[in-house]
Amino acid sequence: MFPERFSNLPAYAFPRLRALLDHHPAGGEPVHMTIGEPKHPFPAWVGEELAANVQGFNRYPPNDGSEALLTSISGWLKRRFNITAAADTQILALNGTREGLYNACMALIPEALQGERPNILMPNPFYQVYAVGAVSVGARPIFAAATEATGFLPDYAGLPTDILKKTAAAFICSPSNPQGAIATRAYLRELIALGEQFDFQIFADECYSEIYRNDPPPSALDVAAEMGASPERVVIFHSLSKRSNLPGLRSGFVAGGPESIRRLKQLRNYAGAPLPTPLQAVAARAWDDEAHVAENRALYQEKYEIADKLMADFTGYQGPEGGFFLWLPVEDGEDAALKLWRETGVRVLPGAYLSRDADGRNPGKNYIRVAMVAPKEEMQQGLLALKSCLQS
Repeated sequence: MFPERFSNLPAYAFPRLRALLDHHPAGGEPVHMTIGEPKHPFPAWVGEELAANVQGFNRYPPNDGSEALLTSISGWLKRRFNITAAADTQILALNGTREGLYNACMALIPEALQGERPNILMPNPFYQVYAVGAVSVGARPIFAAATEATGFLPDYAGLPTDILKKTAAAFICSPSNPQGAIATRAYLRELIALGEQFDFQIFADECYSEIYRNDPPPSALDVAAEMGASPERVVIFHSLSKRSNLPGLRSGFVAGGPESIRRLKQLRNYAGAPLPTPLQAVAARAWDDEAHVAENRALYQEKYEIADKLMADFTGYQGPEGGFFLWLPVEDGEDAALKLWRETGVRVLPGAYLSRDADGRNPGKNYIRVAMVAPKEEMQQGLLALKSCLQS
């Protein structure tokens, strides 16, 4: 009666975490460092912009994104990455980028390659929608370990040729969630060249691109254009959730070649839920404004410094290059998360909940992910308690 395609999906990370922790009392005042939900203030003008456009709730919103929103996104791509993307043919507004990451599989992955199920490559650990998108279209997820040995980015070039020949797409996240590694232009050139050689697309999740320590992360779409790669080779995904501290706005976009965007638009006409018009107005203003982004980034840069100072003598600590997570090595992620909760009230996520068993191991098993989204005083309190507990 019901499909089997999702029957082997593990429980989602946060219900799984609740099952691990919630039948134990907290060992202190709870400090939540699990979910990547930004807590910094969003721009002060958001309420004003929403109020000024509130009448837009009485009509259906434009499905692909308003002209104002698409123009703002196009302008931001040019300013930030020197990407030239036509607002009407190369950009599609999204109701949160998870929608776009999922629908990229639905709209762009062929039913078969060389008469077999196509492969979709993804880093391991990874944002779980990548695997669900692959399973939904009958593709085979290929989990490539992103470990310290590989610079916390997947080594797709090291995969066997017979896998690459049957690959339809490869996901890459930079800065990576959860490790905070940034894909350099050299890394992206190698990946795009691999895509050109074996004729697969790159789905570049760049949602953390505006939170970084030193140098701004490059975009895969810019690198592809610089290389003269096929205009359909790279599809990028961005969001206001992290950049502008607006996760509840559910506003993002996808940009890429005209044919890729046409196919995504066609699917969205039937299955998408467009962003309400007043929220599109807020989003357009957000993409036009960089002042609040610089202020937000400065707050995270302060947190990097705090974490570096407090955790310098924590065995195996490496500060992230970007994003807002710490990826901390421990003996066992579940044991460490349970110990922290029961003894201190600090709540973190076991790394195994973000990764899958592949080739006989789970690359997240010996890690915990710690979100640095709370105010810096609370974050500092949490890190002090964490360090004291796990090093005792």
